[in-house]
Amino acid sequence: MKSTRFLLALTAINFFLLIALLAQGFGLARAESEAPVLRGRGLQIVDEQGRIRASISVLPAGASQDGIVQGETVLLRLITERGRPSVKIGASEQVSGLSVAGPSGTKDTYAILQARDETSMLRVRSENGKEPVVKP
Repeated sequence: MKSTRFLLALTAINFFLLIALLAQGFGLARAESEAPVLRGRGLQIVDEQGRIRASISVLPAGASQDGIVQGETVLLRLITERGRPSVKIGASEQVSGLSVAGPSGTKDTYAILQARDETSMLRVRSENGKEPVVKP
């Protein structure tokens, strides 16, 4: 008889603990008032076909295309549906800039705004080969 009462009491305690845990679990499912911070080493946004349409990445330090040693660079790319990076925004300690390229059918249409050290430059180019460079 005592063991039956003990088992009933133990079952009741387990039942109440289960209810408490379930209530606590459902409480966590509510939306938070503040959005949490998203942290990572890069971010890619893809379209419905899985193609990358935008990316933010941190590029390691090293030599750039013009042979100048660059520090670590943060790069934002906006990419067309055909895979062409049309807008690039980059920033490092030495240089920062914005590059806007023409549509996918072009290869020499672009605009570049760049600030390096204490100088700045604006370069625009059209498909006809004209390339005025503006330096203050």
